[in-house]
Amino acid sequence: MSGIIGKKIGMTSIYGADGHNVACTVIEAGPCVVTQVKSEETDGYSAVQLGFGERKEKNTPKALKGHFSNAQTTPKRKLIEFREHVGEEPFVHNLSLGQLVKIEDVFVEGDFVDVAGISKGKGFQGVVKRHGFGGVGQATHGQHNRGRAPGSIGGASYPARVFPGMRMAGRMGGDRVKNTNLRVLKVIPEKNLLLISGSVPGAKNSIVIIEK
Repeated sequence: MSGIIGKKIGMTSIYGADGHNVACTVIEAGPCVVTQVKSEETDGYSAVQLGFGERKEKNTPKALKGHFSNAQTTPKRKLIEFREHVGEEPFVHNLSLGQLVKIEDVFVEGDFVDVAGISKGKGFQGVVKRHGFGGVGQATHGQHNRGRAPGSIGGASYPARVFPGMRMAGRMGGDRVKNTNLRVLKVIPEKNLLLISGSVPGAKNSIVIIEK
């Protein structure tokens, strides 16, 4: 599995080859620095660790400063590990410590990718927004301000409890979400930009992980 770390810029739309207008997300992907290379002999599995974004040196722990100095690079904001799975192309074997990874090294137009990020946090929400409940469906027959109520959540004497996993009000968003099988519409290497079809999780300027 190969991939890169990026920052979500926002959404726009472009015209495809067939003349249709396609909504897409603009991602500033890389360049990333190889901060660690793991192997079967030393770590038990093959993987490569990439670093993205700049971090202030005064806010970097000493242990991480040594980690970055081994790769001969400045402190990075985000570190992500990309593992090699059995039967895949040996992506990690082609990289060395301190090497720069750019989007043109990983992606070409037409590739299908998976994009993971942290979804927007929406705070404490009710069942209508959180789970799509429809409410009671009527405003008459004594239904006073019950339109967005959750309704019954369990039995009485049996089972005398609420089952785990019951869809109720609670905290919504702020979770790791992955959108799969998104097409790479355009690669702009001189500006480190990827245009990916559809939407990807996260707010503007949030960190996303693009995997192929």
